[in-house]
Amino acid sequence: MPKPIREGNGPRHVAIIMDGNGRWAQRRGRPRLFGHHAGAKRVREIVEACPDLGVRYVTIFAFSTENWRRTQSEVAGLMSLFRVRLDKKLVSLMDELELMTSGCTGVNLTIAINYGGRDEVARATRRLAQDVAAGKLDPDAVNEETLPKYLDTCVLPDPDLVIRTSGEARISNFLLWQSAYAEYEFIDTLWPDFCAEEFGRLVTAYGNRERRYGGVKA
Repeated sequence: MPKPIREGNGPRHVAIIMDGNGRWAQRRGRPRLFGHHAGAKRVREIVEACPDLGVRYVTIFAFSTENWRRTQSEVAGLMSLFRVRLDKKLVSLMDELELMTSGCTGVNLTIAINYGGRDEVARATRRLAQDVAAGKLDPDAVNEETLPKYLDTCVLPDPDLVIRTSGEARISNFLLWQSAYAEYEFIDTLWPDFCAEEFGRLVTAYGNRERRYGGVKA
């Protein structure tokens, strides 16, 4: 594991597109769901590595709105794996987990399930428009700082670093608004092989980048 980065020099919020579980399993002659189980174990390892690296927030892309198009067996297995679905019983399990960990202050883990960036922005825009129509918001006062207050992630800082595993170089509708100025790392490693050491290298490399946010260095 690389040495911890200097405080304030590394990413506070890392978002991860965990890709490659199915391919990892298929290369081993196993069903795709076997890869998802292996990938779930990696989540814990990565989250546990965060405090020493100065990472306070982690958002993982577990299941997108587009993933419902997969086979019924894979979708059912994923829903069981992440213990979440839109039915009340499984949602209550997530609520219970949030309550149990509400006093924890080390790392804030957000799991994006049934999530799509365009859908999120559309819903946020609709809520904003409703407030304008109701006279709660002056349309002339709307700027780029207004919409984030209506996003699902309004309680989180924007991600500083976005990592996608498996060799795919696209963002797949993930945190579209929030990642406007994030640094990206597209790596070939399949998610079940993505270890804490590699994660540490990426976090440390971020700390060495020059962040100008569209400006120029004086």
